[in-house]
Amino acid sequence: MDVRVSDLGPPGASAAFHPAGEGRRVGLVVLETDLTMERDFARMTHGTGLGVFANRIAFDNPITRGGLAALESRLTDVAARLIPDTPLDVVHFGCTSASAVIGDAGVEAAVRAVKPTARVINPLVAAHAALTALGIRRLSILTPYVPEITQPVAERFESLGYALQGMTCWAIADDRDMARVRRDVLLREAVAATHPDAEALFISCTAVPSAEAVPAIEAAIGRPVVTSNQAAGWMTLRLCGVDAPVPQSGRLSTCPLPSDDARGAA
Repeated sequence: MDVRVSDLGPPGASAAFHPAGEGRRVGLVVLETDLTMERDFARMTHGTGLGVFANRIAFDNPITRGGLAALESRLTDVAARLIPDTPLDVVHFGCTSASAVIGDAGVEAAVRAVKPTARVINPLVAAHAALTALGIRRLSILTPYVPEITQPVAERFESLGYALQGMTCWAIADDRDMARVRRDVLLREAVAATHPDAEALFISCTAVPSAEAVPAIEAAIGRPVVTSNQAAGWMTLRLCGVDAPVPQSGRLSTCPLPSDDARGAA
């Protein structure tokens, strides 16, 4: 059978093709054991026109400081395979505890080596931006980690000038178990973790299914809630010029992104 070939013209010049740089693109680097982050981003970005592309990074459970630090050496290669040789508007490294251990500068350098024009964020950068947008300075923190991993997360917020009003952790050592925490348990634990003097609660970890529970938790504690995925999704949308309310994101939903000057050191 003969095959008809229809010539659309050269992709770089023909009107048959959209311009190569048209549309906003977001890259997600996800731990290979994370069961939650991609689902949360799909919900938050649905209908916005953003192209969201994920790649998974090798990770060894149980979670240890050494295992988290080792992600830095793998990050450049994983970021390079987020649509190779194609620029992205935002690259999000989706691990809160690893971001605390590696540091923002290490995460950014590893990604920018292969995606030099992208805005590089991580859950702690996003959480700081979200808390700044909400005007929060006194904070309670809930993590699923063991105390050894909770500590660098707490230290990061203290370094940014937050007054910590209570730290709670569950001592879970495997991402896959963190994703299995029931909603009613999460709500109970969030209430118990919120200190009376805290202005807000931060729930750490991209694997914990806390983002879509934000409105219910806020109703229960009577103050704002920021989570790793909710903050990162919100910041990603704002960096890409999407000003619409972010679904199921509670009080943060309609906040604009504060300027870099307003956020201070991140």
